[in-house]
Amino acid sequence: MLLLKPYRRTLHSSTQQVQPKTLDSPCPLPPSSDTLFVDRAISILKGHDPIPLNSLSSQFTPQYASSVLFQCQFDKPLVLRFINWARNRQFFNLQCKCISIHILTRFKLYKTVQSLAEDVALKFGDDKGESVFSCLRDTYHSCKSSSAVFDLMVKSYSHLKMIDRAMRIFALAKSNGFMLTVLSYNSILDALIRVSCKGSFELAQKFYDDTVKSGVSPNVYTYNIMIRGLCGKGDMQKGLVVFDEMEKSGCLRNVVTYNTIIGGYCKIGKVDEAVELLKVMQVRNLEPSVVTYNAIINGLCREGRMKETIEILEEMRGKGLMPDEVTYNTLVNGYCREGDFHQALVLHSEMLRNGLSPDVVTYTSLINSMCKTGSLHRAMELFDQLRARGLYPNDRTYTTLIVGFSQQGFMNEAYKLLSEMISNGFSPSIVTYNALINGHCAVGRMEDALSVIQEMEQRRVVPDVVTYSTIISGFCRNRELERAFCVKKQMVEKGVLPDVITYSSLIQGLCKQQNLTEACKLFQEMLTVGLEPDKFTYTTLIGAYCANGDIKGALHLQNEMICKGFFPDVVTYSVLINGLNKQARTKEAKRLLFKLLYEQSVLNSVIYDMLIESCRDLEFKSAVDLIKGFCMKGLLNEADRVFELMLQKHNKPSEAAYNLLIHGHSRGGNLHRALNLYREMVNFGFVPHTVSIIVLIKELFNEGMSEELNQVIQSTLETCKLADGELAKVIVEVNYKEGNMDAVFSALIDMAKDGLLPNSGKTAFCHMPQ
Repeated sequence: MLLLKPYRRTLHSSTQQVQPKTLDSPCPLPPSSDTLFVDRAISILKGHDPIPLNSLSSQFTPQYASSVLFQCQFDKPLVLRFINWARNRQFFNLQCKCISIHILTRFKLYKTVQSLAEDVALKFGDDKGESVFSCLRDTYHSCKSSSAVFDLMVKSYSHLKMIDRAMRIFALAKSNGFMLTVLSYNSILDALIRVSCKGSFELAQKFYDDTVKSGVSPNVYTYNIMIRGLCGKGDMQKGLVVFDEMEKSGCLRNVVTYNTIIGGYCKIGKVDEAVELLKVMQVRNLEPSVVTYNAIINGLCREGRMKETIEILEEMRGKGLMPDEVTYNTLVNGYCREGDFHQALVLHSEMLRNGLSPDVVTYTSLINSMCKTGSLHRAMELFDQLRARGLYPNDRTYTTLIVGFSQQGFMNEAYKLLSEMISNGFSPSIVTYNALINGHCAVGRMEDALSVIQEMEQRRVVPDVVTYSTIISGFCRNRELERAFCVKKQMVEKGVLPDVITYSSLIQGLCKQQNLTEACKLFQEMLTVGLEPDKFTYTTLIGAYCANGDIKGALHLQNEMICKGFFPDVVTYSVLINGLNKQARTKEAKRLLFKLLYEQSVLNSVIYDMLIESCRDLEFKSAVDLIKGFCMKGLLNEADRVFELMLQKHNKPSEAAYNLLIHGHSRGGNLHRALNLYREMVNFGFVPHTVSIIVLIKELFNEGMSEELNQVIQSTLETCKLADGELAKVIVEVNYKEGNMDAVFSALIDMAKDGLLPNSGKTAFCHMPQ
């Protein structure tokens, strides 16, 4: 590149110049003996074997090295060979490196030259880069260089986030007449944007504005950097302003531009706008990339719109773009958050088959999902798989497992994980300790729970309201109310204010001891301090009023909770219905019962007794629950009649109803009816619950219906598409052929509990009658 004006005139007129050293002509040759040394070094280099140069290393001086560089400067292989050998040696000083930067830039070896420039920036930056600029300037003409050298030096400082020095080199180059390109502006702007996430964005904005005002034409990279910065800080409005400016200036937007805006929209929850922009891209003949689709998939997952991710995934594949690790990790995490653990495991297996590796976050999500379903064995398998893949568990991974084991009372395993967590350098968080406390309290080991608080304090982890509330709840369950109230006093003294759960636990403890007067006082205290009671608080007090025979007070509380927006659940209604029945107020009890049927799901066997006695029609929403009630009572003809009426009313079958009837008829010995319902269900495209299938298989085996048994087993195994389930499928098939049905049932149950069969895991079992 040309200079703005002749170099010497610029130096003479500049007020900010750094005085040059005389290197405007080639480096003067050393005395004859020294000339022989340089010639010998070059001769060795031409022999394509630089190793013998090591024998000359101790004799090399910066002057010799400069002479070798000047004499080789137009021979690219030769100069590269020498620079690679000499660049880290002591004699290769700043001047040698600056000469090398000029030569390498002229050869457009940008990757090599930037590495050398960054080395210079790190080692010679005590004077804010002025000595580096001075040396580059003084060797400029001798190397027949261009202003691109200063662009590259600014870029190197910017890349290292040495922004003050980048801007100083930038200012010195401009004041000395060198024509810096938009590359320098972009480098500094990019660095300012990257550090602005930790502080103010204003400096980056000012630099951008100054760039535009100075007459420099921003290019696509300039606009993309600015848009990325604005979207990154959540200022989509300003980001869109720059997006529009870009088009008005005639600068064509590229895929990166659109990806940035799409990503920005998704981060602030405007996924529909992002999808519209995806369509605009295609209209303008810009092909979306994997990054584009990943941003939209991530946005949909954040909003729980998992069905729509399938469409985006299909569109992505239709364009020949294969999902990458980011795609799969995003989807697996999304399905885990939505509780669809089966689909999360399907995608995890697909990911592994495609040779992609889940990251630690994904494994932690899967482990958390398995803990939620109670499948701790499967959670530990995933934990071992994580480590086998060379990944390292983080503090959240350990805490997730500790919570899972603690919730199920496996405290020894929880403490083993805690020990491993600490030995790997992670500090347990308040969540970790609260999980341990909850585990101890659940099994009544209150002293152990208190010892956890002591350990917390030793590690300077401050107990929070959850910590104290858990301890209080534990003491209340143990009927140690005095100690519970002592803990409440301690937490207040330490500045931790009780919450709704704290008060509700204490109220429940008082109600269990039939101390309604004190419970009501505590309820009033709760209101006085500004805490709103929740559904649990009201239901506890309603139960206590009913137990005392004060139905009027109970109904008053029920009305109060409704007025405050808390809709009574089945537990609340059950308490009231039982209370009314004990007072021989049957009509009122039935009215509440039908109110419950209209507005809530029926999940309580006491309700079924009343329902079967009282109900003769289907004028309510809980037909499926009524089928469940009849099946539990063994009234299968009645259950079938409800099912037929349900079909007449809704003109469509219910998956839940089929499962209940298959389960009920299998248990009731009506195998032909159960088998017909199973086939009918499959024909409708429903996937039966694992619980229903296992009961049906057992009864078919007991009745010796081998052909039908084989059909059901094969159909069930075909629905198991997880790679992790292949071994279990083989075990089922081998044992079935050998007639070992106990092993078949055991393997199927294990597959179900580990989530390897559709509609399986803990959730499948909890919906079926036991």
